[in-house]
Amino acid sequence: MTRITFLFSILAVFSLVGCVQTNHTSKVGHKQANDIEKLLSQAEIDKLCRTTHVELESFRADDYDLLWDRIRAGYGLKYQQHPRIDKHLSWYRKHPSYIKRVTERSERYLFYIVEQAEQRNMPLELALLPVVESAFDPFAYSHGSASGMWQFIASTGKHFGLEQNWWYDGRRDVMAATDAALDFLTSLHRRLDNDWLLALAAYNAGEGNVRKAIRRNKNAGKPTDFWSLRLPKETKAYVPQLLALSKVVMSPEQHGAELTPVANKPYFEAVDTGSQIDLAQAAQLAEISINDLYKLNPGFNRWATAPDGPHRLLVPVEKAETFRSNLNGVPPEQRLSWKRYIIRDGDSLISIAKKFNTQVSVLKDTNNLRGNTIRAGKALMIPVASASQNSYAYSQSQRVKKQADRYQGRAGNHKIEYRVRPGDSLWNIARKYNVSVRALAKWNSMAPKDTLRENQKLVIWTNNKQLASTVPSPKGIIRKVSYRVRNGDSLARIAGKFNLSVTDIARWNPVDTKNYIHPGQSLTLFVDVTRIN
Repeated sequence: MTRITFLFSILAVFSLVGCVQTNHTSKVGHKQANDIEKLLSQAEIDKLCRTTHVELESFRADDYDLLWDRIRAGYGLKYQQHPRIDKHLSWYRKHPSYIKRVTERSERYLFYIVEQAEQRNMPLELALLPVVESAFDPFAYSHGSASGMWQFIASTGKHFGLEQNWWYDGRRDVMAATDAALDFLTSLHRRLDNDWLLALAAYNAGEGNVRKAIRRNKNAGKPTDFWSLRLPKETKAYVPQLLALSKVVMSPEQHGAELTPVANKPYFEAVDTGSQIDLAQAAQLAEISINDLYKLNPGFNRWATAPDGPHRLLVPVEKAETFRSNLNGVPPEQRLSWKRYIIRDGDSLISIAKKFNTQVSVLKDTNNLRGNTIRAGKALMIPVASASQNSYAYSQSQRVKKQADRYQGRAGNHKIEYRVRPGDSLWNIARKYNVSVRALAKWNSMAPKDTLRENQKLVIWTNNKQLASTVPSPKGIIRKVSYRVRNGDSLARIAGKFNLSVTDIARWNPVDTKNYIHPGQSLTLFVDVTRIN
């Protein structure tokens, strides 16, 4: 019998004879406890009871071989038997493959979560919450615009310091989002009378909704515990789902489940890069696949880390020293690939950014540009990916593309590429093509309430050939516009503003592209109003 199993058995004895109350015992523990109890006299049991706390205090977290044993030993939620829990237990019993799959997916992240939860003296059932939130998928994006393993919405993420920009989304960052989620739960627990079930409900439904339900019950003279509150349907199921899952993890054999073994040791280590770096290059330096690098660093949206940080990458523990050593041999200026681009007539920062799959702000920062004016013949330095776009399979653009291809609906559907026009919404587009808003959002890795951008491309699947033929023409809707030149305007700037070329403007107006235009001068433009930037 191992020391861990023996201690679980001793705890079971204490529970059976009444000298301690604990939920640290499993099905196996109870059997072994009964065997031990037969071998011990009452005097010996009394002696064990007196030495219990000394033994347990020396029982450290690193004494466990498997993380599941450590989690069980840290259980601390108080709850009763309830039909809502039984309902989810029944579902888990019928879907053992789901338990196997999500516990396997947890292997990369669970040790860090448990460590952080223990440091905050939190019940370790809470380490299982990402199963309920996202099935431990760090790239998860929900119908409520929540993102990442812990499913933060944008506003809550920002409140807890999770940066969200073109390059990086901290809601998906394994370390940052875990720290934020546990801080959030700790804060809710403190503000809601130190009740973890109410804190969990507030994490799902919002603190305001939980407090409103508590006030309603108080005014009606009713109990204010979680089970007595009138809460949203999703929240009423959310907490029991976690409690049912914790029961499965406590006694997997009893519930016909198999947990993927997860070692009680760190899976990853954070390595300071000190600068922006191409992720394909980083994967080579760490001697791992780029897909494995993305799964540990899902916060990065593009092909490189963010220019302004975080300047760290998580890599498997066994690869950390290799990565550091190889990284030290590559100067910061060689950690990105660059293209020297000569500006042409008709170019604008917007058109160049689109051409190289980047942003205007990136071009301006890289080239120390204060305004939007650029001149033909000058050069721009543009950061570009060192590998093909398909190589960055977990970048945001590639994930959206794969999702759009995956969700085709029924056989025989036709794929439509739709360009968003002014006034469009997911609702009116879905109505026009006779599809559901939820399906349209899913095909495009969006949430139903997300807003659209003009010129944004959407994928639509329909089995109606006639509807498929009604997609707006690439030529869009052309309107004649009289434009009066303003201070600071140039032909290139005006062309960029209206998504035109300088050559077109010169063809429509008596102007010389080699000369300056003047404030107050009137120009005639033929503009596609569906593509104005």
